[in-house]
Amino acid sequence: MKIFAYEVRDDEKKAFERLAEEYGVELTISTDVPSLQNAGEVAGFDGITMLGQGNISRELLEAYKQAGIRFLSTRTIGYNHIDLKAAKDLGIKVCNASYPPNGVADFTVMMILMSLRHYKQAMWRGYVNDFSLKGLQGRDLKDMTVGIMGTGRIGLQVIKNLTGFGCRILAYDVFENEEAKSMAQYVDLETLYRESDIISLHMPLLPSTRHIINAESIAKMKDGVIIVNCARGELTDSNALVDGIESMNIGALGMDTMEGEEGIIHADRRTDIIANRNWFYLHQFRNVIMTQHMAFYTVQAVDSMVRCGVEGIVKMSQDGTYQTMLTK
Repeated sequence: MKIFAYEVRDDEKKAFERLAEEYGVELTISTDVPSLQNAGEVAGFDGITMLGQGNISRELLEAYKQAGIRFLSTRTIGYNHIDLKAAKDLGIKVCNASYPPNGVADFTVMMILMSLRHYKQAMWRGYVNDFSLKGLQGRDLKDMTVGIMGTGRIGLQVIKNLTGFGCRILAYDVFENEEAKSMAQYVDLETLYRESDIISLHMPLLPSTRHIINAESIAKMKDGVIIVNCARGELTDSNALVDGIESMNIGALGMDTMEGEEGIIHADRRTDIIANRNWFYLHQFRNVIMTQHMAFYTVQAVDSMVRCGVEGIVKMSQDGTYQTMLTK
C-alpha cells in the first residue's frame, strides 16, 4: 500500500517513519498543503493523509479519484475542510483522527484562568518593569458560572477539570452526556447565555453551529462575559466579537482558533502582508488572548493523530471499516 502524507511537520516525521514500518506501507511525505496544483503528485498512491489547512473540495477530490486515490484520512478531529458528500459520491472513503481530550481541556481551563486574572496585561507590564496592580484585579473561578457548549469527549473533560474549582457548571448539547449530568446542569441555550459568566465552546463545526456565537447571541449574555474557543474558529462571527469587545459587552476572549485562520496559523508570517483585519484588530486588545491553534499540541496528541492518519487508511483498505470513518 502507498500513502502520500501532506502537511507533515517536523514533529510528526519520526511517528510517520515508525508507523510506516509497523504497517508495512510505502510512505511519501510532503510539507505542502494539498491543492489542485500539487494533486498530480499522488498518482499511483492508494491513500492520502493531511491536516486541515487545505480545502478538499469536490474538484480536488475528482482529481484524486482520477489519480487512483481510494482512501483519505485527516489527522484532525474536525473535518469541515473536506467535502464529505463529494467524497461519498466519488467512492472515496474518509476518516478523521482522535486523540486524548486532556490537552485541549487543560488548555481551555488555562485560557479561562488567564482571562479571569488579566494575565496578558500583567505579562506586558512585566516586560517594561511596570509592576503596578491597577486594572489587574481578577475574580475567583469558584464564584463563577461556566457554560460548556458541547459535551463530547473534550467538553466532558473540561467539565471534569472544572469540578475541582467549585464553580457552577451549565451544559448544552443536542445529545446529552449521562456522565456529564453528575457534574453539570443541562440547560437550553437561552439559559446558558443568560446565566454564564464564562462560555467555552467545544462543538464540531456544522451548518447548524457555524456562527453560533453572533451579535444576537452575545446580546443575550451577561455584560463582561468571557468567551473561550478552543474548538473551531467559525463557531464565532469575528465581526460580532469585534463589536462585543469594543462595546465591552464581552469582558475577555480566549481564542485558540479564529475565523479565517487558514493560511495564517502554524507558519512564520512575520514578514508577510496578511489580509485578515478582524484577526489582527482583535489581537491588539489587552483583554483578548489569541494563540496559534495549539490547544491540541501535546506529544500524546501528535502521536495519536499520526497513528490515525496511517492506521485509518490501512484499516479502511483491509475491511472497509474504521472507528472514526466519516464516509462508508
